[in-house]
Amino acid sequence: MSKPAHAMGIADNTKRDILKRLARARGQVEGIQRMVEEERYCPDILQQFAAVHSALNGAEKLLLTNHLEGCVTHAIQLGGEPAEQVREEIVDLLYRYVR
Repeated sequence: MSKPAHAMGIADNTKRDILKRLARARGQVEGIQRMVEEERYCPDILQQFAAVHSALNGAEKLLLTNHLEGCVTHAIQLGGEPAEQVREEIVDLLYRYVR
């Protein structure tokens, strides 16, 4: 798939924050694996699942914000085909989230 004409990339500070959250989630997943292997108390393991979800949701929110503030805004300003393309992307993204 080719890069859309309106693609802008990820701001450096946003990229750093996303990578930090993903590293935290990776560490938490590894912790969950150890907890399962050790047959730890289920509610304790489930609490760690919630922490992983929170870390991933935070990273996802940062990336979505970056996309809306950069790529989407740029495409709307360009108008025409880029604006139509980004509108379709947003509809697809929203559809995936509400299912």
